[in-house]
Amino acid sequence: MKIKNILITGSLCFLTLFSCTDIDENVYDKYPAEDFYGTPEGADIALASVYAQIPGEFMRDNASGVGYAGADNGWYDMNCMSSDEQVIPHRNTGDWQMDFARLHKHEWLPTDFIINNTWNWLYKSIFSANLAVSLLEKSNAEASKIAEAKTLRAFFYYLLIDDYGDVPFFTDNNITVDKIPQSSRKEVYDFIVKELTENVELLSGTRGGNYYGRFNKWAGYTLLAKVYLNAEVYTGTPKWNEALAACNKVADGGFTLHSGAADASNPLGSKYYELFGDVLPEDETILPIYATLDIVSRNVYAFRSLYGAHAQALFGFSGWNGTIVPKAFFLKYDANDIRRKQFLFGEQPGGFNYTLDVASLDNPGADPQAGVRNVKFYPVAPRTGGGASNDFPIFRYADVILMMAECHARLGNAAAAKPFIDQIRVRAGLNALDHNPTLDDIYNERGFELNWEGHRRQDMIRFDKFLLANEFRPASPAFRKLFPIPTSALDANRGLKQNPGY
Repeated sequence: MKIKNILITGSLCFLTLFSCTDIDENVYDKYPAEDFYGTPEGADIALASVYAQIPGEFMRDNASGVGYAGADNGWYDMNCMSSDEQVIPHRNTGDWQMDFARLHKHEWLPTDFIINNTWNWLYKSIFSANLAVSLLEKSNAEASKIAEAKTLRAFFYYLLIDDYGDVPFFTDNNITVDKIPQSSRKEVYDFIVKELTENVELLSGTRGGNYYGRFNKWAGYTLLAKVYLNAEVYTGTPKWNEALAACNKVADGGFTLHSGAADASNPLGSKYYELFGDVLPEDETILPIYATLDIVSRNVYAFRSLYGAHAQALFGFSGWNGTIVPKAFFLKYDANDIRRKQFLFGEQPGGFNYTLDVASLDNPGADPQAGVRNVKFYPVAPRTGGGASNDFPIFRYADVILMMAECHARLGNAAAAKPFIDQIRVRAGLNALDHNPTLDDIYNERGFELNWEGHRRQDMIRFDKFLLANEFRPASPAFRKLFPIPTSALDANRGLKQNPGY
């Protein structure tokens, strides 16, 4: 069953699964649950309910701002707009809510809509993963399917501790919200590592095809590498050797960098941008989010960035005049870098002009055409004014290569890091470095390569850059490295302790 079919099935069956906490009942036309979920088809349906949580949507099951990436007001916005790579300013014409500007200025509150949305989405996803694990284990399903459910659960817990620190932790859904105990970041980290190390080798080694958009062995090892890469942030103890070993496991999967050759048929002039289009290339893509507008997810990021009339002229649908790229981030790019082509600034065909300078994010807000725009996810069909069908890369091999460079550098072997970072630079049309890379070189290269893909906040924290002042705010206090536990969660569970500073 291909991931697109799994996702479509999941969106239809999730409500049934969500209510099925008594797994001894007979379901699915007289099939006992322990028999049904032990079949390949039943196991895929159990997993579908979990995978259905990942694609971004405006509204799902009466909840807004859900999913990892694709739409507004969820995990992607919370993590990306609190970094230096993007922000939606309030416009001096009255457009756009203030939440996005507050994220960028590090002024978010425990009552903020996006903070609450992300928390709720992650816990609904964990509930779904717990249920899938239970169904599959009780039915003695294939070991690889149980491992897939546990890896998905580890993925959601990894996102939780990365954002919120000490969090409520449970693996059995037979508990009420007010009784879920809060575990330390390290305790949940240890659980994640244990789950992954015990299950990754059980995952399928299949690349693409039926496993496009699913956690196979290579995606599992990439997740493990990410967890180890940030271990010092989470626990105080670095795990650079372990992160490098996990990256080397991913390299065994046969991934390569996709071509960066010139391509006149591509709207941005390079095959590189196929990595952000429809059905992402299997040579480099490790874990994508499948999207087809109004069927499974959507991708709003180009439409959300462009000025209304400009998007209308380019694509036939009005843009939302939202997200901009801060000037300091944009100006770091070399003029010859093919990755710079994703940015639109200055005079545009049709008399539009995107200015580099943005005078204000919130009071009174930015002028309508102020700010550099980004079309990295150049809209593919089917597309409407509500978004496009570009798939989204959660993990790709360029990230793994840069993780290898970072691990070598942090282990004191910058010479070993150089070939890795040079691969990324040369693909982008740049020269290899004329020196062994510093940590700042690696940090900057991660920004150039992975912007708008959901990694920047985490990178900024790990490289000690997150609290630095920028053109829109002074230096931030240390407590801003974590988001607050939402007020609604504290009200629902009196045993929770708020993060310091809030």
